[in-house]
Amino acid sequence: MNTLVTGAGGFLGLYVVEQLVARGDRVRALCRGSYAALTALGAETVRADLRDAAAISAACRDIEVVFHTAGVAGIGGPWRYYYEINTLGTRHVLEGCLKHGVGRLICTSSPSVVFDGADQCGIDESAPYPRRWRCHYAHSKALAEQSVLAANGSGGLLTCALRPHLIWGPRDRHLIPGLLSRARNGRLWRVGGGTNRIDIAYVENAAAAHLLAADALRPGSPVAGRAYFISQGEPVNCWQWINEILAVAGLPPVRKSLSPRAAWALGALCEATYALLRLPSDPPMTRFLAAQLATSHYFDITRARQDFGYRPTVSTAEGLRRLAADLGR
Repeated sequence: MNTLVTGAGGFLGLYVVEQLVARGDRVRALCRGSYAALTALGAETVRADLRDAAAISAACRDIEVVFHTAGVAGIGGPWRYYYEINTLGTRHVLEGCLKHGVGRLICTSSPSVVFDGADQCGIDESAPYPRRWRCHYAHSKALAEQSVLAANGSGGLLTCALRPHLIWGPRDRHLIPGLLSRARNGRLWRVGGGTNRIDIAYVENAAAAHLLAADALRPGSPVAGRAYFISQGEPVNCWQWINEILAVAGLPPVRKSLSPRAAWALGALCEATYALLRLPSDPPMTRFLAAQLATSHYFDITRARQDFGYRPTVSTAEGLRRLAADLGR
């Protein structure tokens, strides 16, 4: 089939492209830069920014299925930045799909769209959006997800949203490098007692979920108009897993710690300072990050298993072995 992958040069997007090409689908890769890996895969590359509505619309011409993985993540920066790329950019993709008769749209969302700052233990997709937002990223992604799900059935377009949690693995340029950088610079602190459990999603499993959802997204399918949590299906202890990541990189485990209250206060101070000085980078701590690091958040993936047959085929242990090889260990 003719597919469009937005964010094709990114971490998840490139894995989606690889899996599509491997099974014989034709891929149009939309990204902001030039990537040798996409050229080597034989993908047609279109360079465009999500904020350019006309360019996004043109990229949707003659496409049957869109995988919208593009977006911007972070815990700092102005609201407008996240809103224009994550929210309005997604609406530009929707407009392009509707204008050119695209049949299916699979949008990459995030479990953070329902994070309310408290423990979330085994919750399913019935969990509501929070009343108050502590992070522009989560808010902008929630608005994007709502637009995608509301568009299901419009103009013959079928939609769904996937919420993979903490995507990790080889070639990651954000989560793992950021974690290792903090550790090397002595800025990695455990928040809380270290017993909180979290879900993670190995990148190849997350990519495979997108293809499975696309294949199941047909008229009358339960997938249409729904959101799905995606993970390894087995929560891990947050700080044990972080220590395992550090170990495969040859770094010592986390030894310093902060109480949740101290981390929250530090986050509030950092947010105020960065906003006052208009610093463009992410603060070292925010109230949202403090809550994420101190609480448990793992999810029931029964719906994904039942509706489109999602099964994590790469185990966490195997993922760690592959990550170690990627890091040269």
